[in-house]
Amino acid sequence: MQKWARLLYQPGVPLYGDTRVTGSKEHIDISKRAADEAVVLLKNENDLLPLSGDAPVAMFGKASYEYIKGGGGSGDVFCKYIRSLYDGLKERGVRVYEPVIEYYRQEIEKQYEAGRAPGMTAEPDLSEDMVKGARNFADTAIIVINRFSGEGWDRSKVESPSEFSPWPAATSMPTLSGEVFPDGDFVLTAKEKEMVSKVTASFDRVIAVLNIGGTLDLRWVKEDAKIGAALYMGQLGMEGGLATADVLLGKVCPSGRLSDTFAGTLEDYPSTEGFHESYEYVDYSEDVYVGYRYFETVPGAAEKVVYPFGYGLSYTSFDMEVVDAAAVKEVSGLKKTVNAADFTEGNDGFCFTVKVTNTGKVAGKEVVQLYYSAPQGLLKKPARELGDFAKTRVLAPGEAQLLTLSVSKYELSSYDDLGKVSDASYVLEKGVYSFYIGENVRNLTKTDFEFNNEEDKVIQKLSHKLASVELKKRMLADGSFEELPVGEHKDINACIFEKMEPGTEEALVPAVRGRDSYFLTYPYKEGAKTFAEVAEGKVTLDEFMAQLSDEDLIHLCGGQPNTGVGNVFGFGNLPEYGVPNAVTADGPAGVRIQPETGVKTTAFPCATSLACTWNKDLVEEVGFAGGEELKENNLCVWLTPAINIHRSPMCGRNFEYYSEDPYLTGRLAGAMVRGIQRNNVGASVKHFACNNKETNRKHCDSRVSERALREIYLKAFEMIVHESAPYTIMSSYNVINGERASESHDLITGILKEEWGFTGFVTTDWWTRGEHYKEIKAGNDLKMACGFPERVKKAQEMGAVNRADFEQCARRILATILKFD
Repeated sequence: MQKWARLLYQPGVPLYGDTRVTGSKEHIDISKRAADEAVVLLKNENDLLPLSGDAPVAMFGKASYEYIKGGGGSGDVFCKYIRSLYDGLKERGVRVYEPVIEYYRQEIEKQYEAGRAPGMTAEPDLSEDMVKGARNFADTAIIVINRFSGEGWDRSKVESPSEFSPWPAATSMPTLSGEVFPDGDFVLTAKEKEMVSKVTASFDRVIAVLNIGGTLDLRWVKEDAKIGAALYMGQLGMEGGLATADVLLGKVCPSGRLSDTFAGTLEDYPSTEGFHESYEYVDYSEDVYVGYRYFETVPGAAEKVVYPFGYGLSYTSFDMEVVDAAAVKEVSGLKKTVNAADFTEGNDGFCFTVKVTNTGKVAGKEVVQLYYSAPQGLLKKPARELGDFAKTRVLAPGEAQLLTLSVSKYELSSYDDLGKVSDASYVLEKGVYSFYIGENVRNLTKTDFEFNNEEDKVIQKLSHKLASVELKKRMLADGSFEELPVGEHKDINACIFEKMEPGTEEALVPAVRGRDSYFLTYPYKEGAKTFAEVAEGKVTLDEFMAQLSDEDLIHLCGGQPNTGVGNVFGFGNLPEYGVPNAVTADGPAGVRIQPETGVKTTAFPCATSLACTWNKDLVEEVGFAGGEELKENNLCVWLTPAINIHRSPMCGRNFEYYSEDPYLTGRLAGAMVRGIQRNNVGASVKHFACNNKETNRKHCDSRVSERALREIYLKAFEMIVHESAPYTIMSSYNVINGERASESHDLITGILKEEWGFTGFVTTDWWTRGEHYKEIKAGNDLKMACGFPERVKKAQEMGAVNRADFEQCARRILATILKFD
């Protein structure tokens, strides 16, 4: 098959041999294995788990019937089937009390008929007689609780004033949320509490299972002695119920670890207070103290934690021993204090060798977590920060494995945005840096190894980019706040000509550009140098582009029509020059193809659940499988991974994102990118950046300090650019410090391309409110789902953009298409 044959002719043939891999058993098995490792055992009093499998069980909660495989919006996936926990237990031969399941089935179907969506249903009444009948059948009860959220709305009843939208009238999800969860979905509803109370009053053996994509108040789980065991099931894709059943039955030893801190109330998170203060902005006043960085640092915050970051139990036990630590390759043997003078030229970090031994009675996996503590200094810092992690293979009882973990001096450094040490620089402040090894952020052992930095050191000198102009204060390590300098307000709608009416871009489909008649025997423009000649090395890319008109270049800067099974549009598409149309697909929990095509793909665990595996190799395997499905269906870019930080539990899209921690996010999502791109198709890492609120997401200003921006919200993107070389980055809808992300030259050109050396192309998110000519000028190469060539041409005529700007964007797009095979 010739290069781009799938793009040019859309052959519906298998990727390998005679059998399609899309939705195949092999890929579903990968989804199942990922789900196995994502389940987190939160509680297991008196070894209630694992269950024997021989005894019957009773299941309670509407989520016993209604399984949520993932969130809504672009993160949804259309697959052959899904297995609930009920399905999984039945598959494994467990007897389940059927009358309760049938009751939930009937009640939930009624709510669906009335217009409610899966996961946005009310908990039905549970009669005493039904509980009594279940108790006569079984002595073990499983309570299942679910939650659902999706793109375009947050986990609340707050809804911003709507702008023009061509979408058909539909049920307002915030309104529905207010009806189903009058006190918010972070807590149990009155009916859920009543159900839990009835079950715990009747059963002595009670297990809670949480089919949720984000955080929830779990004090009722931890503090109720009648609930003997609990699993964070997460949202595990199509095989989630079977995976959870296997953990309950001991067929899989749980090895998942939480990727977020679970606090008792929504108000315990510092981001909550101002989350809905305004539709127009959000102040990131907690600064770098996000998630465990807040709870483990600020006085009085630790007591608010129910389950800490990195937490998870097992059916076996492990011992961890640091057997070697070094600052330089030539030095080994646990030298207790290393000074700056001990470093050799070119060495930039510290390496730890940890021996992990299974000291229990069953085989299992362990996660080793390395944290560091930096001196408070002038900049003030979190008490603990994740430096590295590693997961063992399956270890038999008595078996041991050596793992190597490392942390760089750059990672230890802090960004100085106010010039307290060195302005606009990453600096290592003087003082002692300590290192800790353990199983979660709370359960750690301080190593004997430490780094004594005898004087302040500049690790990287930069310049101010995208500085905050309206954030007035930020939190410090002791919980107090420091004032920040403010600047002049920026007009996000500034335009050299009349701005489009906000919302009229929504759902606008690219124009199908017509072609003049041509001879079948020569389909290209007369005298044209073809794109195939560039691929073959006969013509340079610059020579190819020199023949294109300004209109051709502008055309390349906008999205293109759907072809084949694509439904989220393509790019390229200059057939008279042989440039194919490279079509994209939504993600990130599977390749999302509309069901009317007849193509069913594999639904993998959502990103938060993948993060709970803490397994880079496994996530890369998921990425490779997804990349195969993308390629087999003649698609070129998978719009994944989504790596925004879990700043607040309220963000409706958190299920699509990995964690509250940028390091865990960057390492795992970087593995996803590498897996995808081993297929010579592209990943699009999104949403760049600070897309941490869905309410009024296309206009809301994320006001954040330069330090928090670089250390928290950009860090995972930086890691992935350096370590995984993604083909594309997707800019976000929102505003950052007064500039639309897609229009920010500081963000896209200054930081991403110039500082980090990113060589791929940047695409907007679909139907942004950014002005196309301003996006081009900022270095945002492609406007999706369609461009606005007439407005760009007008801007060119007015001198705001020129051919060189178009060439720069088009060159990156064409260079990326050359990578596809």
